[in-house]
Amino acid sequence: MVTGLIGKKVGMTQLFTADGTVVPATVLKAGPCVVVQAKTVQTDGYEAVQLGFVDSQPTKENKPSQGHFKKAGVPATRIRREVKLKAGGDPAKPGDQVNVSIFADGDRVDVIGTSRGRGFQGVVKRHHFAGGAMSHGSMFHRAPGSIGASSYPSRVVKGMRMGGHMGSAQVTVRNLKVVRVDEGNNLLLVEGAVPGGPNAVVVIRKAIAAKPVRVAQAEPVKKKGKK
Repeated sequence: MVTGLIGKKVGMTQLFTADGTVVPATVLKAGPCVVVQAKTVQTDGYEAVQLGFVDSQPTKENKPSQGHFKKAGVPATRIRREVKLKAGGDPAKPGDQVNVSIFADGDRVDVIGTSRGRGFQGVVKRHHFAGGAMSHGSMFHRAPGSIGASSYPSRVVKGMRMGGHMGSAQVTVRNLKVVRVDEGNNLLLVEGAVPGGPNAVVVIRKAIAAKPVRVAQAEPVKKKGKK
């Protein structure tokens, strides 16, 4: 059984529950996807499938890629990702369709995407350094300060937080709650935010370590002990 699929971030919206609570949600165009290649333990050492995102945007493939899709008997897709299979589930074969129906309201999912690129940033924005005093006469405002000793170890230690390229990195947001599933339009609404901007490609999978759902209690629990 396929545990995830490819999607695109449409944008953010808000939903209202029955009691009037506002829930911020992200709209994802989840699928439809097609299985391009099935990987097995015998041939590859693990079980997974290569999914292709069925998109209206045309793609031009080279001859090796054309043969790859021809072997699977599916049309060429521009966006492809690999998703693991659930142990003990039904095996997938090339040509199978995967859509948003694999999720249901209330499910917990992990969303994997690429964060927005911020270019070169200093330590204040990149690592949330406090910086120095902003008063008149101060010569230390947004500088990182000391980055190491001169005598020992006479080098900058690995992992030192400094200015540099920020963003454009793979980010995984875990345990997002599925608020609504729209199978007719292949839309998935998840509570909270996901990495990337509009039209960013994301992978939506069933949560690996789903947290239990907390239920609000009508009355506070009385603690046992001395009155």
